[in-house]
Amino acid sequence: MTGQAAVRPAAADERLFSRTYAAATFSFAAVMFLTGFAALAVVPMLPVAARDLDGVPLYPLVAGCFVAASLFGGVLGGDWADRAGPGRPLAAGVVLAVVTLVVSATSTTIWQLAAGRFLDGVAAGMIAVAINTAIAHAYPDRLRARALALMSTCWIIPSLAGPPLAGLVAAWWSWRLVFFGLAALTVIPSLVVVVMLRNPSWQGQGQGQGQGQGQGQGQGRSRARSKQETGPAADVTPRPALMVAAAVSVGAALGQYAVSGWDVRHLLCGVAGVALLVVFVPRLLPAGTWRAARGLPAAVLLRGLTSGAYFTLEAFVPLLLNTARRVPPVQTGLAFTGAAIAWAGSSWLQGRLQGRVSRHRLVTAGALVMGAAVALAAVGTLPALPALTAAGAMVLAAVGMGMATPSLTLLSLTHSPPGRQGYASSAMQTSQNLGQMAVMGVAAALFNLFLGFGSADLAAYAAAFGLLLVPSVLAATLAVRAREA
Repeated sequence: MTGQAAVRPAAADERLFSRTYAAATFSFAAVMFLTGFAALAVVPMLPVAARDLDGVPLYPLVAGCFVAASLFGGVLGGDWADRAGPGRPLAAGVVLAVVTLVVSATSTTIWQLAAGRFLDGVAAGMIAVAINTAIAHAYPDRLRARALALMSTCWIIPSLAGPPLAGLVAAWWSWRLVFFGLAALTVIPSLVVVVMLRNPSWQGQGQGQGQGQGQGQGQGRSRARSKQETGPAADVTPRPALMVAAAVSVGAALGQYAVSGWDVRHLLCGVAGVALLVVFVPRLLPAGTWRAARGLPAAVLLRGLTSGAYFTLEAFVPLLLNTARRVPPVQTGLAFTGAAIAWAGSSWLQGRLQGRVSRHRLVTAGALVMGAAVALAAVGTLPALPALTAAGAMVLAAVGMGMATPSLTLLSLTHSPPGRQGYASSAMQTSQNLGQMAVMGVAAALFNLFLGFGSADLAAYAAAFGLLLVPSVLAATLAVRAREA
């Protein structure tokens, strides 16, 4: 007892960059920085590449297959992390991300570019899930919120430098050089990160401190797994088969292809995609997700609702600014930068509120802020108001997401059974991607329905923004069902 009492004060003084956690913190931060820089530099180049490859009609497939593949990558990474620890899937995702840049850079057809984006989606899904699982393993509960806030902060510099640098390189030379340059710049740091991640010393450091009941830091992985398999928490959640995840990814990809045309072939692909999603999606999510059952199912559903509302808003606001309101692209780009900074700042704030405000209340507050952002975007369609009114909606919505997303991640880790943080993280990633596709699809259908009504098609934008109030209000209402016991 005396020895334990002497250790606790020292542990309470530990920080993210203290000696105990420095290696893990630097590794995770480096992964997020490289991932963010590559993502934010590549995405603006995709329309240019599609035009150069004579594949503009298939651009929805190129853009959408990334989300579809990340469904599979998330499940693959989560299952792998639960079986072997998060270090290996995280390292594999980092290496695969570099390979995908080369695949895309050497594209001779739009289909090769789509394949590169599909592989990039697999890598991104693995990285996102493995990072969350690794944070659960590496840090005690009191440091996890700050670690997640740091991960968001790592996207600030990429958001400031990535898009303009990529645009300059593409304007002066070629979009291919953007992909090749990113691969060259990230290959050495990625290899260094892989070497650091292979050191298993950080894995499990936070487990005993975060849960604190019967599982200390010194337990071996085999002992812990034996306890988990025979204890009362065993088999609380199913391990989804990778084939199920692959079927969902294929269904999502077919759906994205279906919206690129209106002939019989596209219609059949759409029907097949919807059928696959209806049959297999429930197998990837915790039982009770659709009815917001208390605990992990509610947290998973909330992730889909909030992500669907935010990323649909992020897609339609720039379209509104660039087409109907004729805002210069530079100003639209600044809205993206402002949103990234706002997200990071809000995420940092929620980390500082750890222990002072219940996490489910932060989710409620974040969803309400997003609802206000949606209303601001709808008001921004009024011709009498300044064109940049809607741009402020992106920044305000990012504030809401910075509060809600880390809080939901922490709630999912809290509600996950021992040793199943990988499953919880993959379920959250799956819900996020499905939420984006579902809300975006309904909003796009409503947008197309109202096209031609009103001045400069502003009524169509107003209708799409009005729809986004539904998931925002639902998330604010249901957040209490995800609260900690």
